[in-house]
Amino acid sequence: MPLSALALVVLAGLIHASWNIAAKKAGGDVRFAAFSALVMMVFWAPVGLWLGWQQVPAWGAWEWALVVVSALLHVGYFIILLRGYRKADLTVVYPLARGSGPLLSSMAAIVLLGEQISAWGLLGIAGVVGGVFLIAGGPGLWKAAHDAHQQARVRTGVFYGVLTGLFIASYTVVDGYAVKVALMSPILVDYFGNLVRLVFLVPVIWRDRPAAAVLWRQQRLYALIVGIISPVSYVLVLYAMQVAPLSHVAPAREVSMLFAALIGGHLLGEKDRGPRLLGAGLIAAGVMALGMG
Repeated sequence: MPLSALALVVLAGLIHASWNIAAKKAGGDVRFAAFSALVMMVFWAPVGLWLGWQQVPAWGAWEWALVVVSALLHVGYFIILLRGYRKADLTVVYPLARGSGPLLSSMAAIVLLGEQISAWGLLGIAGVVGGVFLIAGGPGLWKAAHDAHQQARVRTGVFYGVLTGLFIASYTVVDGYAVKVALMSPILVDYFGNLVRLVFLVPVIWRDRPAAAVLWRQQRLYALIVGIISPVSYVLVLYAMQVAPLSHVAPAREVSMLFAALIGGHLLGEKDRGPRLLGAGLIAAGVMALGMG
């Protein structure tokens, strides 16, 4: 991977972890996703519309199909992620989501496309499995066996984390194809994908506008943070995909898990930060090994 691409991915990882902290603190649902998408539409309109004026007229049915499919996958990802944050710890949901996405992509390539797995790949799988065990509680899971509430919370976090990872794997493949093969602008893929997402998100807040107004006053600071900085992190990754293999970029961006485990544990007061940080490191090392393999 070129150094420039690696630098983009590391910066994107820090930004990505930061906006996930804001989303966790907001404690929102699908309406928070709508608020964030509206902020993104307005704040980034000058850039999106300026580039769109030049390039979108040349798009055909295939380009628009990629944008729509990407938008649907991103909507599903954000809704499931927010629901997981409401029901479990960020330091369980987020690392599992970020770690399982590249893992699922690699496994699909092995099973469906007949790709061969190397020793590096096997080490990567072992790293991910070990990291999952530590983040989920490690040896402490056995101590929590008699605590039904904590046990249920861990299981919930694992479920939503892996389900979110499935959506991540899906939109990564679609968006990677859009910028590498269809040669679409990363900025336009993200901005116009957001406009399509709003078609599905705005009716949710429109149905109960008084309740949405109350939530907006409570969550607007976090919605502004997510809507303004989250596009930056993903566009940086898409630009990295244009100059480096997707199989290397997707695992490398999991450095965001290290930032999330450290920042999330410190700011949100979630327990067992040591094992979870070690687990995040194992998952990051594992998905990188999968990329090398």
